[in-house]
Amino acid sequence: MLEVFVDAATAGTPQVSAVGVFIRGEGHSIQWSEYVGEMDNHTAEFTALVKGLELASGLSSGMVSIKSDSQVTVDAFERGSIKNPKFKPLLARALELGGLFDFCFIKWIPDSQNRAADALARTELRKHK
Repeated sequence: MLEVFVDAATAGTPQVSAVGVFIRGEGHSIQWSEYVGEMDNHTAEFTALVKGLELASGLSSGMVSIKSDSQVTVDAFERGSIKNPKFKPLLARALELGGLFDFCFIKWIPDSQNRAADALARTELRKHK
């Protein structure tokens, strides 16, 4: 099973964001981050989820456990829907990618358990400030 930890960091006015993904399991330990530019934190969290699933899909088609400290992202993925139309394309992409795995589930975790992905996102954001 792959564990995929995803997070975003957002700062400033206008808001700029970076995302971080940490993947472990099945012999993998991958740290990835990207500056994603002007966007709010919720959009960045959905972007991190999509990127985490994209990266994981290249590693395994079996079981993936996604971990996020964004309650909005976790709830939307679990329900398969979200009211805010701004997030619908990102959620649709995440659900599409989740369908590539035999088993794909998501779990909310506290910030204290998501430090690796958080550090990746924050470090990437600092590089671009």
